[in-house]
Amino acid sequence: MRFLRRTIWYFASRLLLLCVLLGLAISVFYYAMNLTNIQVVLKDGLAARAKVIMGITDNRDELRKFFQNAALSNDSDLKLVSLGNSPYADYNVRGLDHRLDLGFFWTWPWDSSVWINVSESIPRIDGRVKGLKADEVIARDGPGAVYPPAWPDMRYRILLSREAGQWKIRSMNVIR
Repeated sequence: MRFLRRTIWYFASRLLLLCVLLGLAISVFYYAMNLTNIQVVLKDGLAARAKVIMGITDNRDELRKFFQNAALSNDSDLKLVSLGNSPYADYNVRGLDHRLDLGFFWTWPWDSSVWINVSESIPRIDGRVKGLKADEVIARDGPGAVYPPAWPDMRYRILLSREAGQWKIRSMNVIR
């Protein structure tokens, strides 16, 4: 009887250890998968937003892959672009150096939303004033206005939610 009890306890303890390790591996896998998906959505989504604001692209439908409609309609910078009041409207912007710094966040496999602090900066913008507007812009803003204005470094508190298995930006609140 003692031998049978020891044998059962041996196999039960090893099975419990295997289940714990398997559960831990599955949790780490889903965390890494969510982390990667969220990073891609934030990096590509905010870069596409900056390109629309600077006039590099006019494809606003691409933003719908990364943003919910409510986030797009509440974005004041995108509203300025649609009204034609963007500070980059008088410039031909050819490229930019977009950088993000994500704060720490945790998401469980069953979570459907997450808050993240994100610092956005664009240290270099490649572009010049449009040829027909050059004289007007230089007379209005001075000789330094030949190049596009600097992008303000921003810090956002961003809420992402999962819709049909895909993460999207639900809201962006400016912290600084």
